[in-house]
Amino acid sequence: MSTLTRRGFLASVGAAAACAWPSAAGTAHARAAADLTFGYSVITWNGKDLQAIEDIAAAGYKGVQLRSPIVAQYADRTSELRDIIARHKLTMVALSSGSVSIDPAIERDEIEKHTRHGKFVKDVGGLYLQLTDALPKRALTPADYKRLGTLMTEIGKRTADFGIPVGYHNHMNAIGERPHEVRAVMDAADPKFVKLELDTAHYQMGGGDPVRAVKDYADRLLFLHIKDLETPVPGATGDLSRSYRFVELGRGKVDLKGVFAALAAISFRGWAIVELDRVPDDARTPKESAMISRRYLEGLGFKI
Repeated sequence: MSTLTRRGFLASVGAAAACAWPSAAGTAHARAAADLTFGYSVITWNGKDLQAIEDIAAAGYKGVQLRSPIVAQYADRTSELRDIIARHKLTMVALSSGSVSIDPAIERDEIEKHTRHGKFVKDVGGLYLQLTDALPKRALTPADYKRLGTLMTEIGKRTADFGIPVGYHNHMNAIGERPHEVRAVMDAADPKFVKLELDTAHYQMGGGDPVRAVKDYADRLLFLHIKDLETPVPGATGDLSRSYRFVELGRGKVDLKGVFAALAAISFRGWAIVELDRVPDDARTPKESAMISRRYLEGLGFKI
């Protein structure tokens, strides 16, 4: 079965389902009760990480998520990066460690690479290691989900030795794209060593309901990517079920109010990273987009 056929679905199905649990109506108190601390991802700045750190702090967020390219830059200067983050009064919430390949030929290298990244997080004073996966260029089999779960479990065991938990990031165009695929991966991974880092927009575009996912994975949520989604993109042609772009919070179709109500209902306490892969309007800067999302969250009663 081709990847396109396997992935084919109407994006509107996931969007329509997002209000299924719990209802956003009458949940203002529950939303306000969600005990979340908000950070922001540097991805929007396209590699300008020091500028990102400065802008994220200026925008009032309390934490930052960095990406794996910074490891090579600061591998021998972790204390310097730690000081930069501290001067801006930020917490390094997580490092996006990159994809875990299930190719048996590079298994050892994959485990060692992500373990090194976890040690980097520890040395910089961070909290979590984020893992995604690399989708093979062939049809998936049940063994693939099991193999990914096993590899992430081994990485998680190693990073646990120095106190850094692993979170699996569901993602479009990955092994864990659709809800049943995310479930298969999570079921194959040891819950002691692999938690879920739920991305609200990717989960919805994958055909799922992020509100329901909060309930389903209540006992395995490590932290979240709070992300919004526009689909289809205005003016798009062709397969509209694959047409999407990420937008500032409150400007898309993700039921974020429902997500926050669900988090309050399960008494979740922890980090929520606002993420925007790129600014959807070239007239805005990454910092301006961060402020738009901040104002949306403040409008819901959150103190950023």
